[in-house]
Amino acid sequence: MDRRGFSRRMLLGSAAVATSMSLAPPIARAAGPARTAPAGGEVRHLKLYAEKLADGQLGYGLEKGKASIPGPLIELNEGDTLHIELENTLDVAASLHVHGLDYEISSDGTTLNKSAVEPGATRVYTWRTHAPGRRADGTWRAGSAGYWHYHDHVVGTAHGTGGIRKGLYGAVIVRRAGDILPDRTHTIVFNDMTINNQPAHSGPDFEATVGDRVEFVSITHGEYYHTFHLHGHRWADNRTGLLTGPDDPSQVVDNKIVGPADSFGFQIIAGEGVGAGAWMYHCHVQSHSDMGMVGLFLVRKPDGTIPDHERGHPHGAGTGAGTGTGTGAGTDAADGADAAHAH
Repeated sequence: MDRRGFSRRMLLGSAAVATSMSLAPPIARAAGPARTAPAGGEVRHLKLYAEKLADGQLGYGLEKGKASIPGPLIELNEGDTLHIELENTLDVAASLHVHGLDYEISSDGTTLNKSAVEPGATRVYTWRTHAPGRRADGTWRAGSAGYWHYHDHVVGTAHGTGGIRKGLYGAVIVRRAGDILPDRTHTIVFNDMTINNQPAHSGPDFEATVGDRVEFVSITHGEYYHTFHLHGHRWADNRTGLLTGPDDPSQVVDNKIVGPADSFGFQIIAGEGVGAGAWMYHCHVQSHSDMGMVGLFLVRKPDGTIPDHERGHPHGAGTGAGTGTGTGAGTDAADGADAAHAH
């Protein structure tokens, strides 16, 4: 298949491990204007596999045997069209359902509309995006740009409850021409009482160096409402998480209430104004954080050290997790997660 326009990121292979690595070289931070997204309008092709993981959970992957939780991060630009061929290696029907993008009913990914994929079969789902513009009646149509997500909609029930619970989900970013591009991106999914389906008090952790532009995509699944909170850093509560200028009225926040199927994202400069350190992120519902919904954003000094931090330092009442080492946009804490970028 044609994968031109997609960069590949390879991470470790078990959904229970909170570490990550990249085969791509780190993106050099250079002085001068930030990198920005180009105009869209391209047609992309991608193949995904729905697979069972060794621990009985489920995941999507770009290669057989490399499924992950979360699934691959998919990046597009407004105006792009993406054709995704899903091969179902499970022993039950599975599907792809996306939020926020345009698709015909045949790409809905539900049993109701007969758009699931039977065991051993394949199906092509087509997702389209569009730029903002004025309708014929003069009203304004919003564009597709934003932080979205995809998930199964048929495993377990007609709403995919079993598939989502076991890990069949991933992030989608649609960028507008001129949007600031990050040095690296991390996906954090509050799924019931887990983060990225990891055991309580085991991360996942993410790493950066002071000055890195880091992007987080936050998604919520399951039965509960949560509050996403990141220590020491803050962002604008708008489409990009960035202020457009000194007169931007967007509220600046460091926590956000989220419920099932919510998704949002933001960018920060690692350690800006606060320096290096083991900065906690967690659900701020007190009982949820006490039960282990917590991880670390490990911000290193240029010499690679993290003040007052030892590898394996506990997040709270439980045992500590390893550290993440992902570099480049699309890096996730979940293992095997590749990233599909439309640059």
